[in-house]
Amino acid sequence: MNIQITTQAVQNVECDALIVVAARRALGKGEHEVLFSSPAMDLDNALDGVLSNVCADGEFKGNLGELLTLHTMGRIAPKRVIVVGLGTEQKIRTQTLRFVSQIAAHHAQNIGVHQVALAVDWGNEHISVVEAVQAQVEGAMLGAYTFRQYQHAERNGTGITQFLLVVEQADELEQAMRRGQALAEATNFARDLVNEPPNVLTPRELAHRASTMAKQFALECEILDKPKMEELGMGGLLAVTQGSAEPPQFIILRYRGGDSEKGMALVGKGITFDTGGISIKPADHMEEMKGDMAGAAAVLGAMQAIATLRPAINVTALIPTCENMPSGTAYRPGDILRIMNGKTIEIVNTDAEGRLILADALSYAVKQGLSPIIDLATLTGGIVVALGHTMTGLFCNSEQLTKEILTAGEAAGEKFWSMPLDEEYSEMIKSDIADIKQSAGRVASSVTAAKILQHFVGNARWAHLDIAGTSYVDSKRPYQEKGATGVGVRTLVELAVQRAS
Repeated sequence: MNIQITTQAVQNVECDALIVVAARRALGKGEHEVLFSSPAMDLDNALDGVLSNVCADGEFKGNLGELLTLHTMGRIAPKRVIVVGLGTEQKIRTQTLRFVSQIAAHHAQNIGVHQVALAVDWGNEHISVVEAVQAQVEGAMLGAYTFRQYQHAERNGTGITQFLLVVEQADELEQAMRRGQALAEATNFARDLVNEPPNVLTPRELAHRASTMAKQFALECEILDKPKMEELGMGGLLAVTQGSAEPPQFIILRYRGGDSEKGMALVGKGITFDTGGISIKPADHMEEMKGDMAGAAAVLGAMQAIATLRPAINVTALIPTCENMPSGTAYRPGDILRIMNGKTIEIVNTDAEGRLILADALSYAVKQGLSPIIDLATLTGGIVVALGHTMTGLFCNSEQLTKEILTAGEAAGEKFWSMPLDEEYSEMIKSDIADIKQSAGRVASSVTAAKILQHFVGNARWAHLDIAGTSYVDSKRPYQEKGATGVGVRTLVELAVQRAS
């Protein structure tokens, strides 16, 4: 998407829609007034007080996410003015600006505009103008996202094709705009991958798209094939793929921005379709299992943004990818598998396949001497029961790394909740005939899954992010359409940037 900066007066910006913001200020005794941003006040003056009159009549109150759309009827250059509410003035933070920009751009996309201008001017003791610019660009580009390439042209349309960022000083804010653009484009790249149908995005196609992106953004790329996996002893990944006609892939991307240190590892679960295997899933909602590679997509998106922003750190991405299908050659409950690090796992339920392919990837990261290791996976339904669709579950063996991820998530506008890894849970995954039992059943299922992964990280600092509840929304929302969210991309990038500074 084309995005440019302009220093024109807002009333002179030619566009289909101009987005401005307004807050809600308490006056006491339960009364409030609408507080316009400077661009909104300029528009109000140019329109002879139309915005003020609408607010005086109570039609717009400045509540968080509230929208007001006015057609200017040729009185000023913008064809429409969209005012979006920031909520209570004292509560405005960077995430507020990102969120309301997402809502306004999503609304603009839905009403069919093509050229949107975003007038940025909101600062307080918590938000700098630079932070405001980045947040609003991110939000606008995330809100404008659609996935329509498999619909006829009359349903698809063109949507928003250009954003104009209206500011006073362009030179100072160009970098912030480009940073916001890079983060949003990387997130939307990840969303595209998750939204693709599974007959298109096979393991081989995921590897192809990873290598294409790597070439475009100057990343090193290596794809391990099945014989190489056999040589390395990747028994988990090889077992899960047994039932599929599609060969597995092990994707490795390397970004080298630091010194001689090996750097951090990002590991993403890449099950491009999950039937559950022999322990087959119910038919209802099985089509959503194309999204079981959202962890892989987030890691690929993060690597794209990291390569764009160039932090002084080394980052390696490891993505095991395959399908989990039932057939005469599929792996079975009762099988015992040997993972790359030599440990054995007794199979209880073939629908708990993610931990098996991640076990090999984590073992590979340890063998390469990478630390910290961050894995992302749509791993368990248990995390949805525990945290719903608001928080991502965070399991970590380092208190310091936990703090870093929570801080990065807050900066990125993504929410995480620290979950337990107490040793008592290890009793639940003991096997009578192998080193580990693959599943302990429903009780504390997200915790016991994480405890299994912990067996394969050695002494490395490690965090597991269970994104099963946050990677996908099953209905339209005011700020995004149904489908993939791209969760994790911006947090991983923020973590890399913070660790590089």
